[in-house]
Amino acid sequence: MDKQELSRLIMKLADESGVSGSERAFAEKLCTLMKRYTDDVSIISGNVIANFGRRGDKPHVLIDAHLDKVGFICTDVRDDGFIAADTLGGLDMRCMPAQRVVIHGKEDIHGVICTLPPHLKKSDEVMAKDQIYIDTGLSPESAAELISRGDGISYEASCTKLMGGRICGAALDDRCGIASVIAAVDELKYSDVMPYTFTVMFSVQEELHEKGACVGAYTVDPDISIAVDVSFAMSPGENVKKCSALGSGCMIGVSPTLDKALSDGFIRYCREHDIPFTYEVMSGTTGTDADRFSVNRGGSCAATLSIPLRYMHLPCEVIDPADCMAVSQLIAAFLRGEIE
Repeated sequence: MDKQELSRLIMKLADESGVSGSERAFAEKLCTLMKRYTDDVSIISGNVIANFGRRGDKPHVLIDAHLDKVGFICTDVRDDGFIAADTLGGLDMRCMPAQRVVIHGKEDIHGVICTLPPHLKKSDEVMAKDQIYIDTGLSPESAAELISRGDGISYEASCTKLMGGRICGAALDDRCGIASVIAAVDELKYSDVMPYTFTVMFSVQEELHEKGACVGAYTVDPDISIAVDVSFAMSPGENVKKCSALGSGCMIGVSPTLDKALSDGFIRYCREHDIPFTYEVMSGTTGTDADRFSVNRGGSCAATLSIPLRYMHLPCEVIDPADCMAVSQLIAAFLRGEIE
């Protein structure tokens, strides 16, 4: 899969629905996609589980990327027809007023988060979570018929290409990670002579405290786990110690909660093969599914491979597909046994 094909896959995946708790339809599409590579694919506890090779004497590896995205949940259909909502995942309330959204009710319904025009505002206070109301244009009767409490709500922001091949969209976290994993599997063409058997897992509800990773790791019980996610890319005003530049390659996690030998192996391979990378040094937990993998059952050796991303959890996330290519190369090289 070349960079152009990977870019198209990223954009296709990112535009699919699937906020935390409402991932089933997207999970089924991923199941269909993964059946190109293995017959052993299923949805278990919401997670997409694709197995490669029979468990035996070889170490078993889990490659994970989460399939849910941040969004909202309908909390009430008001008598005046407006829809009350709350957040799913860590959203920046400064950016909520006037955002366009899609309510996934009995059908997809477009709306906009209500806000006062600047002429009528009495203060510059940031909207609170309990002040999210959505205007759909529906009558109260139609709103009550089509929308229910608990319906998921997504940003309405389809992916678009920026200059230099970069991509902007609302769910690149972590759909670009999923695309990177699929690209690695596509390159790999699994065979029984490989040094590992492995499972690809696309996990649910990462944005709500890694629930899918917790139950998924218990189901798979891997020896080695690699979480593929996004992390912070540099933009004006960012902390240079916590960010990497777009286009700088894979961000390899280094943390006391991760396996040092595993991280060192990825770093060494990048240096030997001129694959771009940066360090992502964390002083504790990683904020990714790897935190669940390292303490699953008897524990597993865990690593993180992250893609630099700007404007996280906003409807305008930005990535460089070249960084996804670097992540994909590392996953494939590891599974071929080229990284020790």
